[in-house]
Amino acid sequence: MGIEIERKFLVIGTAWKENGTAIRCCQGYLCPGSGVTVRVRTMDGEGFLTVKGRGRGLVRQEFEYAIPLADARELLETMCGKPLIIKDRYRVAHAGLVWEVDEFAGENRGLVLAEVELSQPDQAVSLPPWVGREVSGDARYYNASLVSNPYTRWQEGGGDGNGCAERR
Repeated sequence: MGIEIERKFLVIGTAWKENGTAIRCCQGYLCPGSGVTVRVRTMDGEGFLTVKGRGRGLVRQEFEYAIPLADARELLETMCGKPLIIKDRYRVAHAGLVWEVDEFAGENRGLVLAEVELSQPDQAVSLPPWVGREVSGDARYYNASLVSNPYTRWQEGGGDGNGCAERR
């Protein structure tokens, strides 16, 4: 059984960019509101289908499968809710852990989140200096929630129209 244990934080400043390069990630969701998250993602020239169960604290079931890139693109275009989640992902090492920093574009532009996967829920974590407030339990920051309530709608303005073209 696949298990995901992760913590999520808002990001302060841009110092995290010094140690990584961006990979464009485009993702969408099937069957919203079902209690199970079914995600389609393209990233780094590959396609993925991920199924996540309901969380219990920081822990939830997660199963991820590689799928043909063409299938992932078709699912994103025809079956996933809009707007799609578009972000540049950076992987940044800090104190023995790899942090994934997501800089969102499109209708979620302006939002930057950092996630760290853990081996156990009570694992001690040394926070990088660019990590701000923890938002692990705040559903507004779940990627699936950002489809129906994009970050730019939390404030004045609208999306910037970025697409899913991969950035290298």
